[in-house]
Amino acid sequence: MTEKKNMKDDEYGVLLYYKYTDIPNIDDLFRFYNSNCNSLSLIGRVRLAPHGVNVTIGGKLSALEEHIAVMSKNQLFEGTDFKLATCSEPINDKVAEECGFTTLSIRIVKDLVTLSSNPLSKPPDISNSGKHLSAVEFHSVLQNAGKSVTDASKKLVLLDARNLYETRIGKFHAPNVETLDPEIRQYSDLPSWLDTHSDKLRGNQILMYCTGGIRCEMASAYIKSKGPGFENVFQLYGGIQRYMEQFPEGGYFKGKNFVFDHRVSVGSSNANVLGNCLICSFPFDDYSSRIRCSYCRMLVLVCNECQGKNLYVCELCQKYGKLVESEPLSIQTKGSKKLRILCLHGFRQNASSFKGRTASLAKKLKNLVEFVYIDAPHQLQFIYQNKEIGDLSSRRPISPPYKQCNRKFAWFVDPDTDENTSSDWEAAHVPFDSLQYQKQTAGFDKSLAYLKEIVSDNGPFDGILGFSQGAAMAACVAAQQMSLKGEIDFRFVILCSGFSVNLQQYEKNPIKCPSLHIYGSDHGKDTQIAFDASRSLASLFDEGCSVIVEHDCGHIIPTRSPYLDTIKDFLQRFL
Repeated sequence: MTEKKNMKDDEYGVLLYYKYTDIPNIDDLFRFYNSNCNSLSLIGRVRLAPHGVNVTIGGKLSALEEHIAVMSKNQLFEGTDFKLATCSEPINDKVAEECGFTTLSIRIVKDLVTLSSNPLSKPPDISNSGKHLSAVEFHSVLQNAGKSVTDASKKLVLLDARNLYETRIGKFHAPNVETLDPEIRQYSDLPSWLDTHSDKLRGNQILMYCTGGIRCEMASAYIKSKGPGFENVFQLYGGIQRYMEQFPEGGYFKGKNFVFDHRVSVGSSNANVLGNCLICSFPFDDYSSRIRCSYCRMLVLVCNECQGKNLYVCELCQKYGKLVESEPLSIQTKGSKKLRILCLHGFRQNASSFKGRTASLAKKLKNLVEFVYIDAPHQLQFIYQNKEIGDLSSRRPISPPYKQCNRKFAWFVDPDTDENTSSDWEAAHVPFDSLQYQKQTAGFDKSLAYLKEIVSDNGPFDGILGFSQGAAMAACVAAQQMSLKGEIDFRFVILCSGFSVNLQQYEKNPIKCPSLHIYGSDHGKDTQIAFDASRSLASLFDEGCSVIVEHDCGHIIPTRSPYLDTIKDFLQRFL
């Protein structure tokens, strides 16, 4: 008996568990975890939220069992599935450090898992998650797929709730069952995929799985929240880990299970190599080198022989236009990430002038964002106001300016005006009209096609900032965010002194893109764009994911407090 205990003292292990429950005093729980884990010399990640905990910790097996014993006595953790596995101690410092397995990290967070990239959206009701199936029940459903004829209209579909790099080394495969792999970079991209492919789920029996179960809890609740046709949602309780414990030879799971600790992946006793090297396509499934895509930073598989190259481009970036031979615009490293924001100037402006106008804003946000400025595609004619000068006896018209000026551009143009690319000055036929923007409604298709090219060549971008007519363009793009997926990907828009162009259909169906609206108040001295026009545009966006800043600074983007503080707060939610 003593010899067995000594063996346990020497053995190392990893413990995973989560629990959705209301935490009455999160600060007390924080102090408890800090005291308990440190006293037992445990390392790893502990995440605490008002609605539960998510824990991945490692240490001596005996210490982990003692931790489980203590937690099991707490009523908050009644019914918790503690998944404990023996393994070797972390030996690769690089892998252990990246996975958070060199120290103990305890943090209080808003959400245990981030389902949506929109930090302002309300998460689904977790109490409405899918029905739990044990590993044996899950296996039985797959085994009997296609045999039952009681309800042939309800097809069984298998949905993988994990990221692409996880599914590339292991996944479930069963005869007569359609497997849906969303091929997402990160979990927060899943709702967008579910919205776009809801026709593949509606009316079917949906069988979900992930690593340990927590991602399925939130994702299944999101699917069921869609209403009629999405009621039959089931999830593998305990995830792939519990399934592989029940079926050591793999069962219907092929390959290896990617895990978020120093083990990197766990295979069955009969684990085939499903993955392939990104460079040479040779069978390979080891992520220990921690090589990432030079553009999006997603993990990629690169075999030992192909390592050492300067540039790696994941299959998603290649799919959306990134060339393996080209150099990325900006390679982000850990700790230096900034939000890349595409900036759309106003009517009769250009990238250079807008960069100058926003220099103060860029300087004050330099630690948060990188602004990328572009010219709009519609080139405008040089015009000047031909007013006569002098007294009545000697009145004469003003001559065109002598100086050379940079070209001016637009996102929308007057449908009754021909596009003139001449470099000659032309006298305006009518006096300046402060409401001219209301007539500029044509040219969207050309501008949209142009933006697709810009994003393909210079992306990815986290957000789009538009000023005046640029804001009108950004709003139109935001309205089509779902249909533009893969061509123009972004997470939010910032609309400054904006107005609406051809968005009448969204008056009853709000635009659900996260948005920050900045415009002059009713007495804000914006003589270019009416207060009501900007406020009307803001009203087209879902109020649950929009922030409004009204200021008194005129036709500009304010850079002083409290306006700047609100801008920073909005941006920091996406970092």
